[in-house]
Amino acid sequence: MSKTTKYIFVTGGVVSSLGKGLAAASLGTLLKHRGLKVLIQKFDPYLNVDPGTMSPFQHGEVYVLADGAETDLDLGHYERFTDCECSRLNNLTSGQVFENVINNERAGKYLGKTVQFIPHCTDEIKNRIRKVTDAHDADVIITEIGGTTGDIEGHLFLEALRQFSLEVGRDNVCSIHVTLLPYIAAAGEIKTKPTQQSVAKLREIGIQPDIIVCRTEHDLDEDNRAKIAMFCNVEKKNVVAFRDVAHTIYECPLDLRRDKLDRLVSDKLGLESATPDLEKWRHFVDRIINPTYETNIAVVGKYIELQDAYKSIYESLTHAGAHHDTRVNLVRVDAEQIAEEGATNILKDVDGILIPGGFGDRGTEGKIIATQFARQNKIPFFGICLGMQIATIEFARNVCGLENANSTEFDKSTPHPVISLQEEQKGLTTMGGNMRLGASIATIFLGTKAHELYGAETITERHRHRYEFNPAYREQLESSGLKVSGVSAEQGLVEIVEIADHPFFIGAQFHPEFLSRPNKPHPIFAGFVEASLSNTKSKA
Repeated sequence: MSKTTKYIFVTGGVVSSLGKGLAAASLGTLLKHRGLKVLIQKFDPYLNVDPGTMSPFQHGEVYVLADGAETDLDLGHYERFTDCECSRLNNLTSGQVFENVINNERAGKYLGKTVQFIPHCTDEIKNRIRKVTDAHDADVIITEIGGTTGDIEGHLFLEALRQFSLEVGRDNVCSIHVTLLPYIAAAGEIKTKPTQQSVAKLREIGIQPDIIVCRTEHDLDEDNRAKIAMFCNVEKKNVVAFRDVAHTIYECPLDLRRDKLDRLVSDKLGLESATPDLEKWRHFVDRIINPTYETNIAVVGKYIELQDAYKSIYESLTHAGAHHDTRVNLVRVDAEQIAEEGATNILKDVDGILIPGGFGDRGTEGKIIATQFARQNKIPFFGICLGMQIATIEFARNVCGLENANSTEFDKSTPHPVISLQEEQKGLTTMGGNMRLGASIATIFLGTKAHELYGAETITERHRHRYEFNPAYREQLESSGLKVSGVSAEQGLVEIVEIADHPFFIGAQFHPEFLSRPNKPHPIFAGFVEASLSNTKSKA
């Protein structure tokens, strides 16, 4: 373990969904702009081994890393805000901890000892921090602890952090506690007692926070700042306001910079670094808040009421919009509504249509109708993963005349399985972590829209799926106009399809949203937003 690596632990109190992940990611942004090498990880106390089998209703989107790890959506914030590349080492769950401990016990690695929560489970947690340290040349490693201080399921992780802090030395550790400062309208004032109670609970465990980050709707006045400092045993300057931002989450680093959070952390850890140059970040935020143009893009999905279900897609549209000085107005459309009412009235005013990924047959017919509407009316279309498969099914049915063409995921007895289960997926009896997952290399064909967008013949993209374009139908579909413009380098699996005589019609089997970044939008998203904006302007 490097002696120079510094550690920041981010905990939360009072309530969940405070924005610990955004606080950690924003701090990472500030430290990176100070010239430091930053890595962020997430420890989740739930018993699932990973979130891969969780419903989006439970957990939002599953964020896939380059090495194929299915992780918490906060890792998406980490990668986007700091432009780092995380690995499966960067997301630890209680399920993984207990699985590893039991496997070690069964293998006799504890030499006959009684296996206990302490030290064996806490050792497992500390070992993960050490592995991440050894695997990366980082100046600072930020670790966010999921859940809320006081929850029984998170106690092991906090105890492990207490032990780890002693082992590496308190000078090398900065503890940040994120709490809620509720505003009581009837009293007309902010209440600090929940923060006091949360910090008291943390101190019972043996962790004294160095910095308290207060989520608040209102600014934090000096009296309340002093009160929190006194009752929570921190310096007044180390009580930081984390205000609700007005327009975009990318304002968060700028907000935390107001109270110099990055400098407070640097001073605590003895890090020598420059004042952050945030000019490009400010320009990016300004393009989001004050764009010249706007366009309306419909996202047709089955979890449309859940903001976090398609989180990375929404962020990628924001990145691409800022790149084109354009506000992307999201039109969230329930695919089942289209199946019931048709596409015309619902989609007639949109400038682009995006079909996201997903599993299961609910809403698929509505997505097919939406795709047909986009194809026939020359509306820019972008299909991602399942969306690419939907585009293939729609084209097979309505252009090639393959009646009842479908995916075997939705209809095992379809006469035309244009989408079918991968050979290696047949016979699997478990669900966790065995799809086609992570980054793989693809070849892009010259003379295609995909090649025009990427400007390269070889790309690397991340995947998460079980079903594929059926190569038995490739010749028939291509001869009718659905062009294959990209295939996987190893197996020749179809990765991208497009229609040449259309303003913009692309389906990608992979998930490009996982590689989009602020000031560096993914090329397909950038092209899609540009085409949608052109559609908007053509109506003026």
